[in-house]
Amino acid sequence: MNALVPTLAARDLPAPPAAVSDPTQFLTFMLGGEMFAIGILAIKEIIEYQSLTEVPMMPASVRGVINLRGAVVPVMDLLARFGRPSSDITKRSCIVIVEVQVRDGERVENQVVGIIVDSVSEVLDIAPADIEPPPSFGTRIRGDFIQGMGKVKGKFVILLDLNQVLALDELAHGDTAAITDGSTESH
Repeated sequence: MNALVPTLAARDLPAPPAAVSDPTQFLTFMLGGEMFAIGILAIKEIIEYQSLTEVPMMPASVRGVINLRGAVVPVMDLLARFGRPSSDITKRSCIVIVEVQVRDGERVENQVVGIIVDSVSEVLDIAPADIEPPPSFGTRIRGDFIQGMGKVKGKFVILLDLNQVLALDELAHGDTAAITDGSTESH
């Protein structure tokens, strides 16, 4: 019976239950009429859409670069990355500046990238218990791009895995791997 006491005491510690119940914050945004979300820890800032400098021979999903306080930042069109037509740029269009980890051979380094969104919605707290695994079929984007499906007010929000979506090494080989409509999945 004494062997159970340490196990019970360890289970009753306040840290694990608090960590499990802490909601995670996500920035929600509209893209092609659908709501998506990304974890706020990856977000550096949100800026008004500005003209981009196009770079020859870049993949179709990389719309160009911007000058962000002296740094050259590539800007990704997520809809093009998903194999869909780009949205029109409007007054509500924004560039969300994020930091992702990229693999360069054996090294992993942080890369700052901008992503064009139709509009930014809000920051939501989504508890881990309200996040479902991504569906195995039927999505209009690649399954590995989806971190999960967040339940918010009776609806689902697609939580993106930015490290997969913005995998720059994959982009260097072209966008053809990104194009899928969900109907080409193997059976």
